[in-house]
Amino acid sequence: MRVQLEIRRRFRTCSVLSGMLLITGCAGEQAPPGEDGAAHERSHIAGMAAHHICSGVFVVGRDYERSVEEVVAQDIRRFDLFNWQDDFEYAVNFETRTASVSGEDFGTRSAEYNGDQGCTILPADLEDVAYEPQVVERLSPDPAVTAWPTGDVGAYHDPPPPEVDMEALEAALDWTMAQTEHNTRALVVIYAGKILGERYAPGFTRNTPQISWSQGKSIASALVGAAIQAGHLKAGLDDPVPVPEWHGEGDPRREIRIRDILNMSSGLDFLNLGLTDSLSWTHGNEHFRIYFEGIDVFEHAIDQPMDTLPGAVFRYRNSDPLTANRIVREAVEARGEDWLSYPQRILFDRIGARNYVLETDAWGNFIITGYDYGSAWDWARFGLLHLWDGVWPTPDGGSDRILPEGWVDFVSTPAPGADALQYGGLFWLNRGGSLPRAPEDAYWSAGFMGQYTAIIPSRDLVIVRLGPSPGDTGAYLSDIIGEVTDAIDR
Repeated sequence: MRVQLEIRRRFRTCSVLSGMLLITGCAGEQAPPGEDGAAHERSHIAGMAAHHICSGVFVVGRDYERSVEEVVAQDIRRFDLFNWQDDFEYAVNFETRTASVSGEDFGTRSAEYNGDQGCTILPADLEDVAYEPQVVERLSPDPAVTAWPTGDVGAYHDPPPPEVDMEALEAALDWTMAQTEHNTRALVVIYAGKILGERYAPGFTRNTPQISWSQGKSIASALVGAAIQAGHLKAGLDDPVPVPEWHGEGDPRREIRIRDILNMSSGLDFLNLGLTDSLSWTHGNEHFRIYFEGIDVFEHAIDQPMDTLPGAVFRYRNSDPLTANRIVREAVEARGEDWLSYPQRILFDRIGARNYVLETDAWGNFIITGYDYGSAWDWARFGLLHLWDGVWPTPDGGSDRILPEGWVDFVSTPAPGADALQYGGLFWLNRGGSLPRAPEDAYWSAGFMGQYTAIIPSRDLVIVRLGPSPGDTGAYLSDIIGEVTDAIDR
């Protein structure tokens, strides 16, 4: 049934894709009413910077301790996209576990560390988060005495498979790390179920939680699948999205299905201006403001009208995976379960992922579209779960179906609205050949500045690459995959 759309035209829609993230906006846009000019925008820049300082010190610092000055220099100042201002003053209070960035024209923006919920940008009207932070226990068995893949025992090929040219493989890993402009901090290659090779930048380890940006969208997809498989979310892909606010009489959003939000094809009008547009740091950048303003991200996601039919057009928008995460939260809390522990219980514990930190807004909503931290081995296990069709081998020799049968096929199949065959169910795809040196069946979770977990079923491979890169990371990923696959004679 065709729906009648309330079309909002506050802005012209942008559609320029650079790499794996929309980072080029529309020229000539007009700021919406209420924008406060340069001071307001500088406040937003400072908000993101405060977050990055906080997380660099306290979240990454769980495994790799750096000085505050090192975090600012290594994670913020060096990247033009973050727009650091020379007159900013910054500080970290280790007693209150807060980071702040100040400027004479806007005051101070702060982010607060809340343990297993990571760092949260505080809204201007709050001195603390508006929920009770929780300790999230890691209940996977001791990795030191548990077999791979849930544990660490026997994680490496010994000896390597005969079809692998290890000299060529080592050269591929060395080449990857030698591309210093890409700032790779972790690289792991998993072949035939075990680790074939890995590299880490000084200070970083297999267990260092690193900002994974939009790789978290793929976690959002997996959480929906795991909740459906467990019977906690009683819905299927073709059911309407159970957002009560969308189901009023005559509301066209009631036609949006769960598969539409997982395909980034909801039809919601949710502008993405990236970080290089003249309006990037304003309220008008609906996609990015969740990373710098300190707003309720779930309410922001669902409180949007539509401007196109659901399922018709793929558009890279945070509204869709945030909505997916919201419906899981509501289903979990309706069961009386703790939301903040749920991802660890339903997903991470079961695959032996022990270092994920999913950060929240001030109301306890996971900002799962970008403020998520995972280690190289966490992402390796996440990739293996998908390579193995959502079934995990348990330490007792059994198996655990975590994702529904057919789920991996769904996430790795092009969305109907993805004309270039480049996107599936919150995963990027190579069906259209965007990575020329990768097999056609490759698909991957992708995050801003080159965070990747690539799954290549035809080659029985998972490749994880982490680290903030300012360069052309799509071409870089293609070359990494090409160099690795060239070393394996299949």
